[in-house]
Amino acid sequence: MGDVSRGILVAAVIGVASLAGAVLQSDTAAAAGGDGELTIGITQFPGTLHPNIDAMAAKYYVLAMTNRPLSHFDHDWEPSCMLCTELPTLENGLVEREALPDGGEGLAITLELHPEATWGDGTPVTTEDVVFTWEVGRHPGSGISNAELYRRLLDVRVHDGKRFTFLTDRVSFRYNVFADFRLLPAHIERPIFESDPDAYRNRTAFDADPTNPALAWGPYRITEITPGAEISLEPNETWYGQPPAFDRITVRAIENSAALEANLLSGSIDMIAGELGLEVDQAMSLEPRLGGDYQVEYVAGLFYEHIDLLLDNPVLADRRVRQALLYAIDREAVSERLFGGHNPVAHGNVSPLDRVHAEDIQHYAFDPERAGALLDEAGWSELRDGVRHNAEGEALRLDFMTTAGNRTRELLQQVLQSQWREVGVDARIRNETPRVFFGQTLDRRNYGAMALFGWLSSPEHVPRTTLHSEEIPTADNGWTGQNYSGFSDPRVDELIDLIEVELDPEVRLELWHELQTIYAEELPVLPLFWRAQPFIVPDWLAGLRPTGHMLASSNWVEEWHRRD
Repeated sequence: MGDVSRGILVAAVIGVASLAGAVLQSDTAAAAGGDGELTIGITQFPGTLHPNIDAMAAKYYVLAMTNRPLSHFDHDWEPSCMLCTELPTLENGLVEREALPDGGEGLAITLELHPEATWGDGTPVTTEDVVFTWEVGRHPGSGISNAELYRRLLDVRVHDGKRFTFLTDRVSFRYNVFADFRLLPAHIERPIFESDPDAYRNRTAFDADPTNPALAWGPYRITEITPGAEISLEPNETWYGQPPAFDRITVRAIENSAALEANLLSGSIDMIAGELGLEVDQAMSLEPRLGGDYQVEYVAGLFYEHIDLLLDNPVLADRRVRQALLYAIDREAVSERLFGGHNPVAHGNVSPLDRVHAEDIQHYAFDPERAGALLDEAGWSELRDGVRHNAEGEALRLDFMTTAGNRTRELLQQVLQSQWREVGVDARIRNETPRVFFGQTLDRRNYGAMALFGWLSSPEHVPRTTLHSEEIPTADNGWTGQNYSGFSDPRVDELIDLIEVELDPEVRLELWHELQTIYAEELPVLPLFWRAQPFIVPDWLAGLRPTGHMLASSNWVEEWHRRD
């Protein structure tokens, strides 16, 4: 895991040029395919296929084959162009500081879209799409997940059909990564959006007409959908890059982990995606049964498993209760016994693999006595039938939610429920399907008390959308933002603001240290562990390279092929 603004409009480059583009590209597309079909198993079905609404990994995994961001991080964790032709930097002159009317300073960032980028219906990808995407992102009722990104983009200056300049409202060290700016086809989506912007998220063509070829500019396009079950993709004839090898890719959602394993063993699916597949313990158990036909790789990375705490809940509003909940969990035992040590304990929200990780922050070793003392201090001192009560007779009872069908998370829930019971906390398990949990419950902050899930981030990822007070989803802001806990701390807001505008990496390191220190003391969420991703692929599949960060391996799907 925007404000109202009106942008400038430019004419689309259509007509003869688009037809010629389609004809020319068809020769390239004819060379694509030939490697047959590839069927991929994942554990979730996307709640939406709109590129910029809802931060759900299942959606990003599929759309990486059809529609990618302007720029992101590559396999070496360095910023890289995906749709642009050259990464803008201060050094190459494509980024310039600019004084703002309010007296502040922003950046003018110039990008150029790939000259051959074309939507699947033959319409060129142009700056009209950039402007429209920006307008949608800044509208308060559109439901865009990362509304803050679009608030920061004050203007889009169009130079021609492919070249434009963003004007930002500040100087930011991550100025050339536009991870959440995925273009929308203006010629398809604009009429839908303009007819009723507040209802747009429920009417977008990405969900109403997902097999429309005009929604894809990447190597594949969606050709068939069985709602809740699977999505099939075939080569996009207008793709300008390396021809994809497979004639058809089917992404099959199998939300029950045991069923996912069974489908692999039976040959109904060819591989299990590491980004959305089995947990480490499940892969460890399955590996001996695979024989020599598969490769299993446990990829360490930036996948943060944690429990969001609803701070609107008066019980969890007390920091002592939050700290007690963490002291009561034996996370080291969980890591060793459930995950064979592949998933190390997380002490904060910044991975030890990240250069800005701080080790000297408060750690919470397993200490049930300390947990009990904190609960006593918080007023939960009377024990009845094994459950703590306060002076008013209220029981210390908390709803505990996660994604139904995920066997490891459900097992983990039971372990935590048992450990909390030992200190007098009654955790009531109430799970939902991933589509409901991620698509509605978290967005609306309706999870009651505790929500177990994971965040997959990028290197030195500033946690604005998850920690800044402006990112708390509400009805007034169209339920945008990913601060599902409702955490609000003025100093944390300030640190986030300072980190983002600090270009000196050493000064940023000091700010990061303070931010992690506060996070560990306040515990807006309970950190559990850093989750490795088990990639289970057949021996005949080559070219798949995990990244370890939030950009899925499917963003380079055109490199996947059958081994000679």
